[in-house]
Amino acid sequence: MKLARIITIDDFVETYCKLKQRGFAFILSKFTFNDRLRTLSAFDTPRDKTSNWWTIPYIYKRWCFLVSGNTEINFQDYFFQKYFKDKKGLTILSLGTGSCKLELDLAKHSEFEKIVCVDIAKSLLNKAEEIANSKNLTNIEFLCTDLYKYDFQKESFDLVIFNSSLHHFKDIDKLLSEKVKYCLKKEGKLMINEYVGPDKLQFTADQIKVINQGIQLIDKKYRKRSGTTIYKNKFYGSGLLRMYVADPSECVESSQILPSIRKHFTILEEKPIGGNILMGVFKDIAYNFIEIDSEKEKIMQKLFDLEDEFIRDNPSDYLVGIYQKPN
Repeated sequence: MKLARIITIDDFVETYCKLKQRGFAFILSKFTFNDRLRTLSAFDTPRDKTSNWWTIPYIYKRWCFLVSGNTEINFQDYFFQKYFKDKKGLTILSLGTGSCKLELDLAKHSEFEKIVCVDIAKSLLNKAEEIANSKNLTNIEFLCTDLYKYDFQKESFDLVIFNSSLHHFKDIDKLLSEKVKYCLKKEGKLMINEYVGPDKLQFTADQIKVINQGIQLIDKKYRKRSGTTIYKNKFYGSGLLRMYVADPSECVESSQILPSIRKHFTILEEKPIGGNILMGVFKDIAYNFIEIDSEKEKIMQKLFDLEDEFIRDNPSDYLVGIYQKPN
């Protein structure tokens, strides 16, 4: 059963954590009626880079293994080797790129003649451009603009990428069918690395129950919340009010991503990578697991087993996939 939560205990706790982690200016940035400015502040304000689950190297290796069968081969390298290796003059459009880490990685391959990175966070694009210049990468360019204002040119790209960005957009079906398909060349491909779970993180009661079981598998000494003196003892989920105030774009139509992609594109590969349990468990305590010893490795494995058991009977909240434009 899915719960519609307007406000929860976690809303107060996480607001306090954000104050400690990102400062009072970040909290003040949310006091505006301008949805775009609240969204932009979520990405353009310096973050605590050790509070979220994706920063844990051991989890990253798990994702690699789930996608490629090898803990050292990530999803983009796996897809590159399988679908783009030894081709020439390829063009990429990446939408909602953020720091452009993935795009900068792809730019090292001579197969890609042009990579266009589009995002609204100018500070992140500027940093990415500095990195590109320092590495003499001339096949990548950076465009600061709203995706809804971007001029999609007909059949201009071999690959369109959404790397943890598609879940921030509205009208997903229209975006995919009228914009993405339009700008892809014949036999062009779409690649995603996305949260595809419930809109606005409105998890079911069963999922919240298992997340709390996971938290209890972690010794208290590893449950101190980043930047604070408080401990994580229970997960209550996100309230709709805080989700809207913090970032109106967050998971706004995430449940529609896979149905829309599958309707308009041909599936080449889809690789579920979980996240249903691990994301909730490690929020604000991930920094304790950046460095892994034998004790922490045992905890991590118990959590992996718990998540694997859950997603055997439930769809994965996170997924990487590659799709082809139909003829």
